[in-house]
Amino acid sequence: MTIPPAVTAARALVADLVSRGVADVVLAPGSRSAPLAYAVAEAADAGRVTLHVRIDERAAGFLALGLSKGAEGAPVAVVTTSGTAVANLHPAVLEASHTGLPLILLTADRPHELRGTGASQTTDQVGIFGSAVRFAVDVPAPSQGTAGEPGAEPGVASAEELRDLRSVTGRAVSAALGFRSGHPGPVHLNLAFRDPLTPSAPLPGLPADTAQQGHAKPDPPLVVPAMLQHVASPALPGNPAHTVVVAGDGAGTDARQLAEVQGWPLFAEPSSGATGGPNSIAAYRALLGSEDLAGSIEQVVVLGRPTLSRPVQRLLGRPDVTVSVVAPGAGPWPDAARNAAVVLPGVSPAWFETSTPPPSAFLERWRAAGAQASRVLDDVTCDEAVLGGPTALSVARAVAAVLGPDDLLVVGSSNPVRDLELVLGLDGPGPAVLANRGLAGIDGTVSTAVGVALAAARRGLRTRALLGDLTFLHDVGGLLRGPDETPVDLEIVVVNDDGGSIFATLEHGALAATSNAANATFERVFGTPHGSNLAQLCAGYGVDHQLVKDVPTLRHALQAPSHGIQVIEVRVPRADRQAESTDLARRIVDAVQE
Repeated sequence: MTIPPAVTAARALVADLVSRGVADVVLAPGSRSAPLAYAVAEAADAGRVTLHVRIDERAAGFLALGLSKGAEGAPVAVVTTSGTAVANLHPAVLEASHTGLPLILLTADRPHELRGTGASQTTDQVGIFGSAVRFAVDVPAPSQGTAGEPGAEPGVASAEELRDLRSVTGRAVSAALGFRSGHPGPVHLNLAFRDPLTPSAPLPGLPADTAQQGHAKPDPPLVVPAMLQHVASPALPGNPAHTVVVAGDGAGTDARQLAEVQGWPLFAEPSSGATGGPNSIAAYRALLGSEDLAGSIEQVVVLGRPTLSRPVQRLLGRPDVTVSVVAPGAGPWPDAARNAAVVLPGVSPAWFETSTPPPSAFLERWRAAGAQASRVLDDVTCDEAVLGGPTALSVARAVAAVLGPDDLLVVGSSNPVRDLELVLGLDGPGPAVLANRGLAGIDGTVSTAVGVALAAARRGLRTRALLGDLTFLHDVGGLLRGPDETPVDLEIVVVNDDGGSIFATLEHGALAATSNAANATFERVFGTPHGSNLAQLCAGYGVDHQLVKDVPTLRHALQAPSHGIQVIEVRVPRADRQAESTDLARRIVDAVQE
């Protein structure tokens, strides 16, 4: 089995850190940092380093600081994924800087081609800690070695790159320990990694050249100046008959209106502000698994920032699909697949100046597929199907079913928002959905929900939140409110599967199923079980807690009047999440192909 360059480079880096005296590594789970997680777990299993896993990056940073302080200034490494995870290290970095403690910050990042494209969990991490670090370097993503090159084989990082990486590591550790300056302190290695991120090849059915990365067209997109938006009415460059609208986070009502006026299928994320309507296609990400159905798409119009779905990103990266991105404002346009043909500053008014056409065969085919998918989803989430206990998907459906258009739902990142995407609309229009999708982090979500509830109450709206257990624990301090602060009414539904089940649905879950050893590694650095007693945590904060054991009880609890902050905990299994997700996707595809 060929080892991917990212994994090879991560192993070399960890081995070099160990050789330079790093005995402790603190890890916060993430996907982009997976190569480092596997490398550190491997080193820990071999007894070369002690691994500490923490869910909250802020806590991870201070744990590393304490380890270094307790070991009289020994270097300690901290591993995080990209995005807000990195920013959460800043308080500990400042403390380490002012006390002269050698923290080695290993932050994963997207490769250069994905930066500034709207790729999920991607921001400018270069220089993020400013003058608080003694040394900082942005390490480019390793490329692939070539056959016959000394020290390398096809598919692994080149020997020259590994030599350069070790040189950078040596400078970083030297600066952290203050060997030349006499001024020890934190250092920052920002490490870019390309897929694949696991010690295995991409999952079957995801070609290596398109999996997550997409296909880059040789020609840059045509960018229409904002001043021409209301003067020119640019025609779409592709075939409008086989067009779909992809509505990402913050797309707004224009996306839904455009789809309906033009007679196009609508693929809308929950926080797009464009869900619902006759053209909204249920379970579209699963339906894209049908080669015949997905292959009928010739053009996509993108509004907002789509970040939830790998199938959608693969669609946007297909060389045979014409992609038009609508991106108002001066910010970077979303085009993680680097495949856009045209970038428009807004929806052309001419696109709305038409009568709604009769449903085309293309639209009717997608509507029928969405209806089939809805029936499958109803089968797996109805009360009869979950008599043995609720599932994460049935919980999301219950929340969406109880809430109406006048309700607000704050949904956490990771699985809850993806589960909601599948079931939203099965039982009616559902609530308005808000989410922190700018960087798609799990941090601060409890506090965000409290802020939404305070503001919504002024408009007479009721707010609930749907969070995973790690998201809840990451910001459990958001429950704290002083006696003189404005009271808030908020129900928080916590789907507790004792860990990070989002990783089970990715390639890490497939790798974990290959052996007991691989599963043990997965549980430690990705699954991260915690065993926390949420009832006792809530009691400590003076917050009501209710453990519900079935879906009807959950619906009743959500319909009852509420006062103050209430946490409704629903325990669901995690062990079979990967198999269940795969089986559901297969059932949906089979249903539309019958």
